[in-house]
Amino acid sequence: MPDIDKPETDVATLSYEAARDELVRVVGELEQGSATLERSLALWERGELLAARCEEWLVGARERLDAARTASDGRQGEGPAAGAGS
Repeated sequence: MPDIDKPETDVATLSYEAARDELVRVVGELEQGSATLERSLALWERGELLAARCEEWLVGARERLDAARTASDGRQGEGPAAGAGS
């Protein structure tokens, strides 16, 4: 599990779930309001990186779904059943 206190953990290597879970922890700590200004800034910066990583995963997933849907639509228009009953 990535550690918020170890910013050297490369965000680019995190799975969506790992990035999301760490982001939830970062937000939770920020919401407590007990961190020093320096810690809060570090958490904010890490949170921005984590949010961007989650967005990358979501955009990638959307592209894969769109590609699969397009491929599926293309296959439905092919084959012996295409145009049958017309």
